[in-house]
Amino acid sequence: MLRCLATFFVCLLLAAVLPSCPDASTDSDNSPGGNGNNSDNGDGVDGGNDGGDGSGDEGPDIPDLGVNASLNGAQVFPTDNPWNTPVDTLPVDPNSDILIDSIGRYTGLHADFGANWNGGPFGIPYIVVEGDTPGVYVTFQYDDESDAGPYPITGNAPIEGGPNSSGDRHIIMIDRDNWILYELFAAYPPDRAGDPWRAGSGAIWDMNSNALRPAGWTSADAAGLPIFPGLVRYDEVYEQGEIGHALRFTVSRSRRAYVHPARHFASSSTDPDLPPMGMRVRLKAGFDVSGFSDANQVVLRALKRYGMIVADNGSNWYISGAPDARWDDDELSELKDIEGGNFEVVRMGSIVTD
Repeated sequence: MLRCLATFFVCLLLAAVLPSCPDASTDSDNSPGGNGNNSDNGDGVDGGNDGGDGSGDEGPDIPDLGVNASLNGAQVFPTDNPWNTPVDTLPVDPNSDILIDSIGRYTGLHADFGANWNGGPFGIPYIVVEGDTPGVYVTFQYDDESDAGPYPITGNAPIEGGPNSSGDRHIIMIDRDNWILYELFAAYPPDRAGDPWRAGSGAIWDMNSNALRPAGWTSADAAGLPIFPGLVRYDEVYEQGEIGHALRFTVSRSRRAYVHPARHFASSSTDPDLPPMGMRVRLKAGFDVSGFSDANQVVLRALKRYGMIVADNGSNWYISGAPDARWDDDELSELKDIEGGNFEVVRMGSIVTD
Protein backbone atom coordinates (compact mmCIF):
# COMPACT_ATOMS: atom_id res chain seq x y z
CA MET A 1 0.00 0.00 0.00
CA LEU A 2 2.77 2.43 0.91
CA ARG A 3 4.59 1.53 -2.34
CA CYS A 4 1.47 2.43 -4.38
CA LEU A 5 1.07 5.76 -2.58
CA ALA A 6 4.70 6.60 -3.25
CA THR A 7 4.30 5.81 -6.95
CA PHE A 8 1.13 7.94 -7.08
CA PHE A 9 2.90 11.01 -5.62
CA VAL A 10 5.89 10.60 -7.98
CA CYS A 11 3.53 10.60 -10.98
CA LEU A 12 1.82 13.77 -9.72
CA LEU A 13 5.20 15.46 -9.33
CA LEU A 14 6.33 14.52 -12.86
CA ALA A 15 3.06 15.74 -14.36
CA ALA A 16 3.58 19.14 -12.74
CA VAL A 17 7.19 19.51 -13.85
CA LEU A 18 7.41 18.08 -17.40
CA PRO A 19 5.05 20.55 -19.20
CA SER A 20 7.38 23.40 -18.27
CA CYS A 21 10.33 21.82 -20.11
CA PRO A 22 10.93 22.78 -23.77
CA ASP A 23 10.20 20.14 -26.40
CA ALA A 24 13.34 19.53 -28.43
CA SER A 25 11.24 19.06 -31.57
CA THR A 26 10.04 22.69 -31.47
CA ASP A 27 13.21 24.38 -30.21
CA SER A 28 13.23 28.05 -31.24
CA ASP A 29 16.36 29.76 -32.62
CA ASN A 30 16.38 33.46 -31.70
CA SER A 31 20.07 34.00 -32.43
CA PRO A 32 21.15 36.37 -35.22
CA GLY A 33 20.43 34.63 -38.49
CA GLY A 34 17.95 32.23 -36.91
CA ASN A 35 14.49 31.77 -38.38
CA GLY A 36 12.57 30.66 -35.32
CA ASN A 37 12.98 26.94 -35.94
CA ASN A 38 15.66 24.40 -36.60
CA SER A 39 13.95 22.63 -39.45
CA ASP A 40 16.05 21.23 -42.27
CA ASN A 41 15.02 22.18 -45.79
CA GLY A 42 15.88 18.73 -47.06
CA ASP A 43 18.48 20.07 -49.50
CA GLY A 44 21.47 20.37 -47.23
CA VAL A 45 20.73 24.03 -46.42
CA ASP A 46 19.73 24.97 -42.91
CA GLY A 47 16.93 27.37 -42.10
CA GLY A 48 19.27 30.31 -41.45
CA ASN A 49 19.57 33.26 -43.84
CA ASP A 50 22.93 34.95 -44.28
CA GLY A 51 21.78 37.21 -47.12
CA GLY A 52 24.57 36.00 -49.40
CA ASP A 53 24.28 35.28 -53.10
CA GLY A 54 26.76 32.45 -53.27
CA SER A 55 29.68 34.67 -54.29
CA GLY A 56 30.19 36.54 -51.04
CA ASP A 57 29.18 36.76 -47.43
CA GLU A 58 27.48 40.16 -47.38
CA GLY A 59 23.82 40.88 -46.74
CA PRO A 60 21.16 42.04 -49.18
CA ASP A 61 21.97 45.41 -50.79
CA ILE A 62 25.50 45.29 -49.36
CA PRO A 63 27.98 44.88 -52.22
CA ASP A 64 30.63 42.20 -52.07
CA LEU A 65 34.26 43.29 -52.08
CA GLY A 66 36.65 42.82 -54.96
CA VAL A 67 37.07 43.11 -58.71
CA ASN A 68 33.77 43.15 -60.63
CA ALA A 69 32.03 42.07 -57.42
CA SER A 70 28.28 41.65 -57.10
CA LEU A 71 26.42 44.67 -55.75
CA ASN A 72 23.73 42.33 -54.42
CA GLY A 73 20.97 44.59 -55.71
CA ALA A 74 22.29 47.85 -54.24
CA GLN A 75 21.02 50.82 -56.27
CA VAL A 76 23.54 53.16 -57.84
CA PHE A 77 22.35 56.77 -57.40
CA PRO A 78 18.83 57.73 -56.20
CA THR A 79 15.67 56.42 -57.83
CA ASP A 80 14.96 59.78 -59.50
CA ASN A 81 18.46 60.05 -60.96
CA PRO A 82 18.49 60.40 -64.77
CA TRP A 83 20.18 57.01 -65.10
CA ASN A 84 17.37 55.35 -63.16
CA THR A 85 14.43 57.20 -64.72
CA PRO A 86 12.20 55.29 -67.19
CA VAL A 87 11.79 56.94 -70.59
CA ASP A 88 9.47 54.44 -72.27
CA THR A 89 6.50 56.83 -72.28
CA LEU A 90 8.30 60.03 -73.31
CA PRO A 91 7.77 61.54 -76.79
CA VAL A 92 10.05 60.78 -79.72
CA ASP A 93 12.42 63.54 -80.81
CA PRO A 94 11.27 65.19 -84.07
CA ASN A 95 14.76 64.69 -85.53
CA SER A 96 14.92 61.03 -84.51
CA ASP A 97 15.13 59.46 -87.99
CA ILE A 98 17.96 61.73 -89.12
CA LEU A 99 19.92 61.17 -85.91
CA ILE A 100 19.49 57.39 -86.13
CA ASP A 101 20.70 57.49 -89.75
CA SER A 102 23.84 59.35 -88.67
CA ILE A 103 24.74 56.51 -86.28
CA GLY A 104 23.75 53.71 -88.67
CA ARG A 105 20.22 52.55 -89.36
CA TYR A 106 21.38 49.13 -90.53
CA THR A 107 24.32 48.75 -88.17
CA GLY A 108 23.90 46.09 -85.51
CA LEU A 109 24.13 46.54 -81.77
CA HIS A 110 27.42 45.33 -80.29
CA ALA A 111 28.17 44.22 -76.74
CA ASP A 112 31.58 45.75 -76.02
CA PHE A 113 32.18 43.36 -73.13
CA GLY A 114 32.39 39.64 -72.57
CA ALA A 115 34.35 36.64 -71.36
CA ASN A 116 37.18 36.18 -73.82
CA TRP A 117 39.07 38.53 -76.11
CA ASN A 118 42.86 38.58 -76.41
CA GLY A 119 43.06 35.86 -73.80
CA GLY A 120 40.65 37.08 -71.15
CA PRO A 121 37.46 38.90 -70.19
CA PHE A 122 36.98 42.36 -71.69
CA GLY A 123 34.97 45.47 -70.93
CA ILE A 124 35.22 48.25 -68.37
CA PRO A 125 36.17 46.70 -65.01
CA TYR A 126 35.56 48.04 -61.52
CA ILE A 127 36.53 47.21 -57.97
CA VAL A 128 34.51 47.46 -54.74
CA VAL A 129 36.58 48.56 -51.73
CA GLU A 130 35.99 49.27 -48.05
CA GLY A 131 35.56 52.78 -46.74
CA ASP A 132 38.88 52.79 -44.89
CA THR A 133 40.93 51.93 -47.99
CA PRO A 134 43.90 54.34 -48.09
CA GLY A 135 43.70 56.93 -50.85
CA VAL A 136 46.41 58.22 -53.15
CA TYR A 137 46.67 61.53 -54.93
CA VAL A 138 46.71 61.71 -58.71
CA THR A 139 48.15 64.32 -61.06
CA PHE A 140 45.82 65.19 -63.95
CA GLN A 141 46.29 66.39 -67.50
CA TYR A 142 42.95 68.20 -67.23
CA ASP A 143 43.36 69.23 -63.62
CA ASP A 144 41.02 72.23 -63.90
CA GLU A 145 38.09 69.85 -64.60
CA SER A 146 39.14 66.98 -62.32
CA ASP A 147 38.40 66.20 -58.67
CA ALA A 148 41.57 66.30 -56.57
CA GLY A 149 40.97 63.12 -54.59
CA PRO A 150 42.53 61.15 -52.98
CA TYR A 151 41.45 58.02 -54.88
CA PRO A 152 41.38 54.56 -53.22
CA ILE A 153 43.58 52.81 -55.80
CA THR A 154 44.52 49.39 -54.47
CA GLY A 155 47.24 47.06 -55.70
CA ASN A 156 44.69 44.90 -57.52
CA ALA A 157 42.66 47.76 -59.00
CA PRO A 158 42.00 46.71 -62.62
CA ILE A 159 42.87 49.05 -65.49
CA GLU A 160 40.59 48.85 -68.51
CA GLY A 161 42.43 46.89 -71.19
CA GLY A 162 45.11 45.72 -68.78
CA PRO A 163 48.31 47.33 -67.46
CA ASN A 164 49.86 47.61 -70.94
CA SER A 165 46.78 49.02 -72.66
CA SER A 166 47.03 52.03 -74.94
CA GLY A 167 43.27 52.60 -74.81
CA ASP A 168 41.09 54.54 -72.39
CA ARG A 169 42.64 52.91 -69.30
CA HIS A 170 39.70 53.65 -67.00
CA ILE A 171 39.91 52.73 -63.32
CA ILE A 172 36.59 52.59 -61.45
CA MET A 173 36.47 52.25 -57.67
CA ILE A 174 33.39 51.96 -55.45
CA ASP A 175 33.58 52.75 -51.74
CA ARG A 176 30.77 50.53 -50.51
CA ASP A 177 30.67 51.96 -46.97
CA ASN A 178 30.34 55.64 -47.92
CA TRP A 179 28.71 54.91 -51.28
CA ILE A 180 31.17 57.00 -53.27
CA LEU A 181 32.19 56.34 -56.86
CA TYR A 182 35.71 57.18 -58.05
CA GLU A 183 36.55 57.15 -61.76
CA LEU A 184 39.78 57.84 -63.65
CA PHE A 185 40.53 58.17 -67.36
CA ALA A 186 43.94 57.39 -68.88
CA ALA A 187 45.32 56.22 -65.54
CA TYR A 188 49.00 55.26 -65.20
CA PRO A 189 50.87 54.02 -62.13
CA PRO A 190 53.95 55.81 -60.79
CA ASP A 191 57.15 55.47 -62.81
CA ARG A 192 59.23 55.38 -59.65
CA ALA A 193 58.61 54.83 -55.97
CA GLY A 194 57.31 58.01 -54.42
CA ASP A 195 55.91 59.40 -57.67
CA PRO A 196 52.13 59.95 -57.95
CA TRP A 197 49.64 58.20 -60.18
CA ARG A 198 48.88 60.07 -63.41
CA ALA A 199 45.58 60.36 -65.28
CA GLY A 200 43.94 62.40 -67.98
CA SER A 201 40.94 63.27 -65.80
CA GLY A 202 39.12 62.09 -62.72
CA ALA A 203 35.72 62.47 -61.09
CA ILE A 204 34.29 61.59 -57.69
CA TRP A 205 30.54 60.95 -57.31
CA ASP A 206 28.36 60.78 -54.22
CA MET A 207 25.99 57.97 -55.15
CA ASN A 208 23.40 59.20 -52.65
CA SER A 209 23.11 62.44 -54.64
CA ASN A 210 21.90 63.58 -58.06
CA ALA A 211 24.55 66.30 -58.32
CA LEU A 212 26.02 66.78 -61.81
CA ARG A 213 29.43 68.04 -62.91
CA PRO A 214 29.73 71.80 -63.36
CA ALA A 215 28.56 72.89 -66.82
CA GLY A 216 31.28 72.32 -69.39
CA TRP A 217 33.29 69.91 -67.23
CA THR A 218 34.44 66.54 -68.39
CA SER A 219 34.63 63.52 -66.07
CA ALA A 220 36.33 60.19 -66.72
CA ASP A 221 33.97 60.05 -69.72
CA ALA A 222 33.68 62.42 -72.66
CA ALA A 223 30.10 63.42 -71.81
CA GLY A 224 30.94 64.50 -68.26
CA LEU A 225 28.85 61.60 -66.95
CA PRO A 226 29.69 58.76 -64.56
CA ILE A 227 30.59 55.54 -66.34
CA PHE A 228 29.67 52.89 -63.80
CA PRO A 229 25.86 53.35 -63.70
CA GLY A 230 25.66 52.74 -67.46
CA LEU A 231 27.46 49.39 -67.50
CA VAL A 232 25.80 46.03 -68.13
CA ARG A 233 26.89 43.88 -65.18
CA TYR A 234 26.81 40.11 -64.78
CA ASP A 235 25.24 40.29 -61.32
CA GLU A 236 22.30 42.34 -62.61
CA VAL A 237 21.60 40.04 -65.54
CA TYR A 238 21.99 36.69 -63.81
CA GLU A 239 21.44 37.37 -60.09
CA GLN A 240 18.87 40.16 -60.12
CA GLY A 241 17.32 39.30 -63.48
CA GLU A 242 16.74 42.98 -64.13
CA ILE A 243 18.68 46.07 -65.18
CA GLY A 244 17.04 49.09 -63.59
CA HIS A 245 18.96 51.84 -65.35
CA ALA A 246 19.97 53.24 -68.71
CA LEU A 247 23.02 51.89 -70.51
CA ARG A 248 26.07 53.65 -71.92
CA PHE A 249 26.92 53.57 -75.63
CA THR A 250 29.25 55.20 -78.12
CA VAL A 251 28.97 56.78 -81.57
CA SER A 252 31.70 57.40 -84.13
CA ARG A 253 30.64 60.98 -84.88
CA SER A 254 29.08 63.36 -82.39
CA ARG A 255 28.08 67.00 -82.36
CA ARG A 256 29.83 69.82 -80.53
CA ALA A 257 26.94 69.92 -78.07
CA TYR A 258 25.45 68.21 -75.05
CA VAL A 259 22.03 67.70 -73.48
CA HIS A 260 21.01 66.89 -69.93
CA PRO A 261 22.34 64.98 -68.03
CA ALA A 262 25.63 65.31 -69.97
CA ARG A 263 27.86 68.29 -69.15
CA HIS A 264 30.56 68.16 -71.80
CA PHE A 265 31.02 67.67 -75.54
CA ALA A 266 33.93 66.07 -77.40
CA SER A 267 33.65 67.16 -81.03
CA SER A 268 34.35 70.14 -83.28
CA SER A 269 31.44 69.42 -85.64
CA THR A 270 28.43 71.74 -85.50
CA ASP A 271 26.31 69.49 -87.74
CA PRO A 272 22.81 69.44 -86.14
CA ASP A 273 22.16 66.01 -87.62
CA LEU A 274 24.81 64.40 -85.41
CA PRO A 275 24.03 63.22 -81.87
CA PRO A 276 25.06 65.45 -78.98
CA MET A 277 26.55 63.93 -75.85
CA GLY A 278 23.79 62.86 -73.49
CA MET A 279 21.31 62.02 -76.26
CA ARG A 280 19.13 59.10 -75.25
CA VAL A 281 17.71 56.39 -77.46
CA ARG A 282 15.37 53.54 -76.60
CA LEU A 283 14.44 50.25 -78.22
CA LYS A 284 11.06 50.63 -79.88
CA ALA A 285 8.17 49.31 -77.80
CA GLY A 286 6.95 47.05 -80.60
CA PHE A 287 10.25 45.22 -81.03
CA ASP A 288 9.71 41.51 -80.32
CA VAL A 289 12.31 40.24 -77.83
CA SER A 290 10.78 36.78 -77.36
CA GLY A 291 13.26 35.08 -79.69
CA PHE A 292 16.26 36.10 -77.61
CA SER A 293 17.80 34.28 -74.65
CA ASP A 294 16.64 35.06 -71.14
CA ALA A 295 19.87 36.95 -70.44
CA ASN A 296 19.62 39.06 -73.58
CA GLN A 297 15.97 39.78 -72.82
CA VAL A 298 17.10 41.38 -69.54
CA VAL A 299 19.26 43.76 -71.56
CA LEU A 300 16.55 44.43 -74.13
CA ARG A 301 13.88 45.16 -71.53
CA ALA A 302 16.21 47.75 -70.03
CA LEU A 303 16.75 49.29 -73.46
CA LYS A 304 12.99 49.61 -73.89
CA ARG A 305 12.30 51.06 -70.45
CA TYR A 306 15.44 53.10 -69.69
CA GLY A 307 17.20 53.37 -73.05
CA MET A 308 20.87 54.18 -73.48
CA ILE A 309 22.85 57.39 -73.42
CA VAL A 310 25.55 58.69 -75.79
CA ALA A 311 28.54 59.00 -73.48
CA ASP A 312 31.66 58.90 -75.65
CA ASN A 313 33.05 58.78 -79.16
CA GLY A 314 33.82 55.28 -80.38
CA SER A 315 32.32 52.60 -82.57
CA ASN A 316 28.66 52.99 -83.47
CA TRP A 317 26.10 51.21 -81.30
CA TYR A 318 28.70 49.75 -78.92
CA ILE A 319 27.13 49.25 -75.49
CA SER A 320 29.42 49.08 -72.47
CA GLY A 321 29.60 46.43 -69.79
CA ALA A 322 31.84 44.95 -67.13
CA PRO A 323 34.08 41.98 -67.96
CA ASP A 324 33.31 38.60 -66.46
CA ALA A 325 34.61 35.14 -67.34
CA ARG A 326 31.06 33.80 -66.97
CA TRP A 327 29.57 35.79 -69.86
CA ASP A 328 28.46 33.69 -72.82
CA ASP A 329 30.09 35.48 -75.75
CA ASP A 330 28.06 33.61 -78.36
CA GLU A 331 24.89 34.67 -76.58
CA LEU A 332 25.98 38.31 -76.37
CA SER A 333 26.87 38.31 -80.07
CA GLU A 334 23.20 37.68 -80.88
CA LEU A 335 22.51 41.30 -79.93
CA LYS A 336 23.93 42.27 -83.33
CA ASP A 337 20.62 41.18 -84.83
CA ILE A 338 19.17 44.40 -83.42
CA GLU A 339 19.82 47.26 -85.84
CA GLY A 340 19.94 50.99 -85.35
CA GLY A 341 16.55 51.31 -87.04
CA ASN A 342 15.00 49.42 -84.13
CA PHE A 343 15.77 52.42 -81.90
CA GLU A 344 14.27 55.88 -81.63
CA VAL A 345 15.61 59.06 -80.05
CA VAL A 346 13.84 60.27 -76.93
CA ARG A 347 12.86 63.91 -77.26
CA MET A 348 15.72 66.09 -76.12
CA GLY A 349 15.57 69.22 -74.02
CA SER A 350 17.76 72.28 -74.42
CA ILE A 351 20.94 71.60 -76.39
CA VAL A 352 24.07 73.34 -75.09
CA THR A 353 26.59 74.27 -77.78
CA ASP A 354 29.11 76.42 -75.92
